[in-house]
Amino acid sequence: MSFLVIPAVDLKEGRCVRLVQGDPKRRTVELENPVEVAKNWEAQGARRLHVVDLDGALEGVRRNEAVLKGIVSELGIPVQFGGGIRGFEDASRLLDLGVEKIILGTAALKSPELLERLKDKYGRERLMVALDSRSGKVVTEGWVKDTGLKATDIVKDYEALASEVLFTNVDVEGLVKGIDLKVIEEMVRSTRMAVIASGGVSSLGDIEAVKRAGAGGVVIGTALYKGLIDFKDALTLQEM
Repeated sequence: MSFLVIPAVDLKEGRCVRLVQGDPKRRTVELENPVEVAKNWEAQGARRLHVVDLDGALEGVRRNEAVLKGIVSELGIPVQFGGGIRGFEDASRLLDLGVEKIILGTAALKSPELLERLKDKYGRERLMVALDSRSGKVVTEGWVKDTGLKATDIVKDYEALASEVLFTNVDVEGLVKGIDLKVIEEMVRSTRMAVIASGGVSSLGDIEAVKRAGAGGVVIGTALYKGLIDFKDALTLQEM
């Protein structure tokens, strides 16, 4: 099974930012040129890039599509993108734009039929389901709404519709204090889909632990931008 180390570029108001647990008032990183940031990760050896429109995720209205277009057009590696995707036409436009994989969280939970339509047109390989977990329960709409559903209980519902699940542990997201390995292991055991883990990664040891758990990859953000992890070292843990 392959394992990918995927750098994150989170977009807000045209900038590349990092937030603490999704709180827009708690920014730990703010960079002016996200396209150059993305190109830098590719130049260093990234095989995939994770891009999220935080304005779309938090407000339901994306404001960074021009930046996304710049990233997709400038990069030669696949881009997985999420944040504020709410309907079929919206998702189709992004896939036709050149986004390799779209990430559907709130929309997937509200309307699985949207995934069905997209799968029929584009194939499940281009679809990812985002399950964001706080205190064990799935949260949506920018992590502000608690659904009361346990991620490991509902993940199987999406196995025929998407190829990967982006599993974010909101409890540790942005804190750079380490992962909660137990919840990642539980998610991996709960699904046949490749699990891309996110949240709390702050060391090479964390990456190794996620890999040993059987995940298909890991998304790293704050730890890279703050220099806690050297990306070249992290890439040595990748597998084809």
